[in-house]
Amino acid sequence: MRFYVLSLAAVLAFAGTSAAQTNPAGSVTPEVLRGTSADPDTKKKTPAGAKTAAPANKVTVQKAAVAPTAQRSTTQRATPETLRAARYGGFAPAPQPDPPPPLDTVSPRSLSLVSFNTQETITVTYWSNGAYHRDALDKLNHFLRDSRDNLKTEMDPLLFDVLWHTMQIVGYGGSIEVLSAFRSPSTNAWLASVSRGVARDSQHMNGNAMDIRFPGVAVFKIRQAARSLNMGGVGFYPRSGFVHLDTGPVRYW
Repeated sequence: MRFYVLSLAAVLAFAGTSAAQTNPAGSVTPEVLRGTSADPDTKKKTPAGAKTAAPANKVTVQKAAVAPTAQRSTTQRATPETLRAARYGGFAPAPQPDPPPPLDTVSPRSLSLVSFNTQETITVTYWSNGAYHRDALDKLNHFLRDSRDNLKTEMDPLLFDVLWHTMQIVGYGGSIEVLSAFRSPSTNAWLASVSRGVARDSQHMNGNAMDIRFPGVAVFKIRQAARSLNMGGVGFYPRSGFVHLDTGPVRYW
């Protein structure tokens, strides 16, 4: 009798082990861990350890997917502005300026210029006694013409004031080398096609921009002096050794 009972117990144990190996739950458990099972009965049969592992996997995957998206979004918002902030025509508005230095608004204003392209020179007093002098402005308009097309325009007299005040702040009293002043649309388009640093809508075409040098004066000093005026755009080109001045919107590059 005892032998019969032991034999029956062994048979039942073997049958239980076989049933466990063929139980569908054994094949479903990996699906639960991946979070893809939709069978509620199967989830109930899943061991407690597997239940806690499944949400942890989901959360981890979601965080890994969301974080890079947020980073890319932040970069995209910042990139267009930072890429164009400091080059090619000054697309970045200037920050809040410091108070401008005291300016001499009484003394006569004279300029001595040398053209880089034609080697012409001119010295004129264009302002005194509170007024611009028409004959001096006409001479400056001709001197600052587009030498490639031999065309001229009415230059903005305020541009001469920006240049003169920049000289006073730096303490420069010599001749100013002018690399570029008025440009006709055709000349500007040609320059833009051969140089990445030329804006297609350049202020030079409006007669209110000049590219200049003060021989013997570091270009960063000229830039700082012009920026302190807060009277227009200031472009800094240290490799080429010149500064761009214009009377357009206040901006720096």
